[in-house]
Amino acid sequence: MTAPFVFSQSTGLLFAIILGFFFGLFLERGGLGDPHKLTGVFYFTDFAVPKAMFTAILVGATGLYLLSDLRLLDMSRVWIVPTFFWPQIVGGGLFGLGFLISGYCPGTAVAGFASGRIDALVTMIGIVAGSLVFGIIYQDVEAFYMSSQMGGALLPEVLGLPHWIVMVLVFAMAGGMFYLMERHERKHAGMA
Repeated sequence: MTAPFVFSQSTGLLFAIILGFFFGLFLERGGLGDPHKLTGVFYFTDFAVPKAMFTAILVGATGLYLLSDLRLLDMSRVWIVPTFFWPQIVGGGLFGLGFLISGYCPGTAVAGFASGRIDALVTMIGIVAGSLVFGIIYQDVEAFYMSSQMGGALLPEVLGLPHWIVMVLVFAMAGGMFYLMERHERKHAGMA
């Protein structure tokens, strides 16, 4: 959890609680506890969420690769979530549908609830209910759930390219998306 640092389990948990508190605080202070801001991306009216997410991805990936290249981080100690291509595509679609309907993802639901939003509590109850239903039907969907396993797939490995080439491509894609989102927001702000 705290790679490359070696902490005791209790110190690691304390560290996680502190980071989680500040993560939620920054989500809320950034307005990402508001479901209208969150669903704005689906209606092409507010792109704060993809901008924040892409910025976090770019900073995180750049930091990991830079620290690894400088031999300050042992990437073998960083756990990568295993890739199960088709199940994760379906799961992502369900997640997106839940996001669109509720206006929250799990993290922003907690931030929204902490700021007193009852709809965020309803979303959290839905997340728990969905998890319980999945647990009940797991045996029936296990074969699909475990299908198309790719291990801890990273984009540079999948594409067969050096990681900095992939990072340049990701930065270019993000830059293009940021440009188009800003242009769209300015255009529609002038129409309002």
